Order: sequence, then structure tokens, then C-alpha cells
Amino acid sequence: MTYLKALAKFVLTLFAASVAIFLLMRAVPGNPARVALGVNATEDAVAELTQTLGLDRPLITQYFEWVGGLLSGSFGTSLSSQQDITPLVLDRAQVSLILVGLAIVLALAGAVPMGMWLARTGNTFVSALTQIGIAVPSFLVGIIMVAFFAVRLGWLPANGWIPPDQNFGGFIARLIMPVISLALVQGAMLTRYVRSSIVDVMDQDYIRTARALGLSHAEALRRHGLRNAALPVLTVTGLQLTTLIVGAVVIESVFVIPGLGSMLLDAVSNRDLTTVQTLVMLLVFFTLAINLATDLAYRVIDPRLKEKR
Repeated sequence: MTYLKALAKFVLTLFAASVAIFLLMRAVPGNPARVALGVNATEDAVAELTQTLGLDRPLITQYFEWVGGLLSGSFGTSLSSQQDITPLVLDRAQVSLILVGLAIVLALAGAVPMGMWLARTGNTFVSALTQIGIAVPSFLVGIIMVAFFAVRLGWLPANGWIPPDQNFGGFIARLIMPVISLALVQGAMLTRYVRSSIVDVMDQDYIRTARALGLSHAEALRRHGLRNAALPVLTVTGLQLTTLIVGAVVIESVFVIPGLGSMLLDAVSNRDLTTVQTLVMLLVFFTLAINLATDLAYRVIDPRLKEKR
């Protein structure tokens, strides 16, 4: 029943977000058809395009047509190019998901052992480095890496994107700096939370009892502490993953990566409201899906959160 409530909350929130996004896009002044055709377009051409795109229909009809298209996998027609954006959105989404997925995996792979090590040693130098990592924005890290590794040393290409099926080596080479730029900042913050969670768990009575029964510090932490320490880290990971999705917009611009972020910026600059509407809805969907997965993971890690029979 708890899972059904979480799923129902996800669906209702997604519905409310879709209504808000649709109405906000319609509140933008100006006729989208005239914006697409330019100021020199004739009234007949504007009226024809308005009818073709269905912009003269009632708002409720336009909304259900848009939502129905999203549910069926059709993301609409671009106002600027007059073409179906579905293949382009799917291709760009794949690029963004690869970038964000690798960044969060790399951040966790470094943050978990580093945070546990900091909790045991309390190394002030590494702790200070994590504080600096939190303060530095990811795009600045990316610019510094480009200036040093691409321009000065020439080890890596400065920007661009190559699909893995065309040239896997070039794909990896162009992925290193943007992934590290995103992962360093997120990893620094996750390291702080992992350290804090481990320190809190180490002070609990059940850890001291396990140590008194003969378990080593590491074994007591592994058997009895990691699950409790994972709950706040899981919360922050979910939040950081949503931050990565938004932060990837800037990184994609820095490294000229054809993802959803760069596509969204191009659509905004062209006032392509249909594309903007669809892309924002996709970003909201990814964010809500991450929150749903985090909520469900709580109940797997901590059985106390399950409903009592």
C-alpha cells in the first residue's frame, strides 16, 4: 500500500507540473506562429501556421493533445524548424543520461570510501579540500580543465561529442573532462555527508556493544552501521542527482555536448515554445522519477519505514 501511495503521489505531482508548465508557456506574450515565421510574415501565413499547429484550438484541447502525444512517445513539432522533435529529443536525452549517470557513479565511487576514511582519520587537509570542492562551481572546473589538459598539454580534446558506435576511443576522450567536472563538485559534497553519517553512527550504543562483543571497528561498522549511515547519504544522493541534471545544462554548453541542456538553450533563444515546453516537462519527469526511486529505496534500506500490519 505504501508503494501505491508513493506512485499515486508521483502521478499527481507529474500531472500538476504538466498543467503548470503548459499554462506558463501559454502566458508568454506573442503569437508563437508569428514568432516562428518572423515579423515580416503575412497575416495569411500566420493564420495558416496557427491552424496547422492547432494553436487556435481551446486550451484544454491543446493540453490533452500535448499530454497524449507525450504518453504515446510523440514530443510534438518544433515551431522554428517545423519538424518532429521526437528523434532529436530521444538522441539528446541519451547523451545527457550518459553524462549524468557516469558523473554520479564516479562521484559515489570516490565519496563513499573517502568519507569513511575521513570519519576514521579526521584528516584536516582533505576535509578542507572537500570544502573548497563544494564552493567551486562545476562549469569553472570544466573551464580550468580545458585550459590545462586540452589547450596547454593537448592530452584531451577541448569539446565536441562522438557517438560510441562511431569511435569509442574518441567518445571516451571527449567524455572524461565533462564527467570529471560534474563529479568533482558532487563528490566533494557527498564526501562530507558520508563522513558526517559515519561519525554519527560510530557514536551509537549498538556500535559500542558490537565492539565489546569482539568485533573489530570495521566489521562492526559494516554489519550494523552502514545501513543506518546510508539513509542520509541516500537522501543527499537523490538531491544531488537532480542537481546534476540541471547542472549538466551548463556543462553541455562549456564542452559543446549535444544534450538536452544545449537543446533547451537553443529552443529558448529561438523562442520555440513547443520544444521548451516538452524539454522542461522531461526534466521535471526525471526529477520526480529520481525522488520516487529514492523514496522507495528508503523502505528497502530501513524496514522501520514500512507500514505496520
